[in-house]
Amino acid sequence: MSGRLIEAATDFGALAARLTQRARTLAAAHLQARVLAAQGNETRWRRAGLLWPLFTKG
Repeated sequence: MSGRLIEAATDFGALAARLTQRARTLAAAHLQARVLAAQGNETRWRRAGLLWPLFTKG
């Protein structure tokens, strides 16, 4: 090891924005799944956007 320090620059604002958007996506899918469950609608298990909300298009 040379003993030199490693410098790294991180844009925490952009990270916070991405994490906030992911949290919103998860919350919306969770809410929709709960509404469908309360209605007794079993199609929620066949909706990709509810099963994998972070991995679908849209």
